[in-house]
Amino acid sequence: MIEINLAPDVKQELIKAQRIRNKVIVISVIVGVISIVVVVLLAINVFAVQAVRNNIADGSIKDKGNSLNNMADLPKTLTIQNQLNKISDIYDNKKIDSRLFDVLVRIIPPAPNDVKISSLNIDSGTETITIDGQAANSYVAFEIFKKTIEGTSVNYTDSDGIKNTIPLIVSALDIGSTSYGQDATTGAMVLRFSISFKYSSELFAVTSKDLSVTVTASGNVTDSYLGVPTSIFTVKANDIQTGGTQ
Repeated sequence: MIEINLAPDVKQELIKAQRIRNKVIVISVIVGVISIVVVVLLAINVFAVQAVRNNIADGSIKDKGNSLNNMADLPKTLTIQNQLNKISDIYDNKKIDSRLFDVLVRIIPPAPNDVKISSLNIDSGTETITIDGQAANSYVAFEIFKKTIEGTSVNYTDSDGIKNTIPLIVSALDIGSTSYGQDATTGAMVLRFSISFKYSSELFAVTSKDLSVTVTASGNVTDSYLGVPTSIFTVKANDIQTGGTQ
């Protein structure tokens, strides 16, 4: 069978171009429809679904917020948040209690009037130190111990770089019970005592830098010596020598 193509080459090229054009148009229409569908779906998600979800979330937030606002002691309940906000205050208010050992080294008199401590307590709430101890040299050592505490000063540099000197105690010593007892180690007779005093808050404050402890009391500091004026004592007068027989 013999076919004869009667259409010229130009006509064939035109038909081919039309076919390609039709395919492009169909594909473009399909892509356009898909794009429109995607845009519509996104619009529905943004303006409808998201709006509904936001309303639900806002309602949940309001409900939870009302529950928290109605909760008693909310700041204490939010422990972590509360502590984070107070870290600076906690640091500024912390106490360096280890400085007490520097104080003890200074206030305990040397032998033979040394004092041994059996119990030591720091009450930071009332800023009070309580000492229970014993003295081998009885009341003499105890009186020296008291006077030494009263004559102790605290030297420190404050947060502004200013050097200060203040007394160790801010009120009179509070003397508790005293009694004689037997040393548990040596069996010797000792004076047991209890003494307490309010200390200066700067002693254990973290803001007190370069802190040191000094003692100004020296010599015989017992009450029996300080309470009697030395002007009433003198050296015994010599006997008068005469020319006759003595």
